[in-house]
Amino acid sequence: MNIFEQRESDVRTYSRSFPVTFKTARNALLIAENGTAYIDFLAGAGTLNYGHNNPQLKQALLDYITADGITHGLDMFTCAKANFLRALETHILKPRGMQDFVVQFTGPTGTNAVEAAMKIARKKTGRSNIVAFTNGFHGVTQGALAATANSYYRGSVNMPLAGISHMPFDGYLGEGVDSLDYFEKSILDGSSGMDLPAAVLVETIQGEGGLNAASIPWLQRLAALCKAHDILLIVDDIQAGCGRSGRFFSFEEAGIQPDIVTLSKSLSGYGLPFALVLLKRELDCWNPGEHNGTFRGNNHAFITATKAIELFWQDDTFAAGVREKAAFVHKRLQEISKRYGHGATRLKGRGMMQGIEFANGDIASEITSLAFEKGLVIETSGSDGQVVKCLVPLTIEQALLEKGLLILEQCVASVMAKNVKKAV
Repeated sequence: MNIFEQRESDVRTYSRSFPVTFKTARNALLIAENGTAYIDFLAGAGTLNYGHNNPQLKQALLDYITADGITHGLDMFTCAKANFLRALETHILKPRGMQDFVVQFTGPTGTNAVEAAMKIARKKTGRSNIVAFTNGFHGVTQGALAATANSYYRGSVNMPLAGISHMPFDGYLGEGVDSLDYFEKSILDGSSGMDLPAAVLVETIQGEGGLNAASIPWLQRLAALCKAHDILLIVDDIQAGCGRSGRFFSFEEAGIQPDIVTLSKSLSGYGLPFALVLLKRELDCWNPGEHNGTFRGNNHAFITATKAIELFWQDDTFAAGVREKAAFVHKRLQEISKRYGHGATRLKGRGMMQGIEFANGDIASEITSLAFEKGLVIETSGSDGQVVKCLVPLTIEQALLEKGLLILEQCVASVMAKNVKKAV
């Protein structure tokens, strides 16, 4: 029995899928302690959009630490925080017409940002109900878990999860059905059983839910319904944000502006814990310390996040490159699906958040397990784990991206051929 099996809780997950001990990493490569290199198509579940150990971010952090920069300061003013806020304002908020938003630093996890967003919506509106969507994932603390749809996670709390009405996400009721008809009817009908919501909480691309991507018209109609009925719109951009969709925010392509946005994962740019809530200034009705925590803001993360914004988001060059890579990934996945899917697969997702859906989770898991044997770290998602999900670092070298997709193609070909034989 190794030290992990001896001392670490059974709650661990990723180490079961990738049972080696990793030692070093650089951009899109993970190196195990025995020297074996793996191409990383997981990227810390979307936390490493700019890859592992970006040298410029690393140097900025080393310089700050060497100069005895503030490590921990509760929510006090620090130079690191000021520089981050200036960079966020200059390069992210103002260019997107979001200069009236303020920043709330929450505890360092995405689920804490979601908890804060829901609390402020309820506090501001005086209403308790919040609408979330089928297949959504928002975290596993109790409030966020109530909004999370997956029964596997919900079953762990062993008590009622209240305050949320779940509505069908785009496409949930099948092609040609606009699920927002049901949402609108529920708002307008006093006998629907749904109390008028304080807010709607939505992922534009459902990462853990199976890469379900809401269409642009659906998102636009959802925003319009919220505005018409005085419902706050919260976009959970924790996994899809910070460039993964091909733009900094995943809702930009739809031309909408939420009332509240949650960010975490790749926000620090370096894999450091960091989360925040962006909210319109008129919604900022907190009393001092009402939503607090010892680790509100992370000064080391401020340093790397500031550097990431300055490196990648001063103009559209980086985002355009991401969109170009996304088109390449889509083309390759389309080829793989068409060649080896036997009509039983379909493409999912948007931007650099794409994958292939298979008939069941067993097939998808067999593919990802074989991929790991061949040197590719890639995971599944979806209600049954049926989607093989590419969450590639946005900075991956083209040759490495092609190599990883070739490994994936080989694995899909092998597993699908075997399953076709079984069916015959």
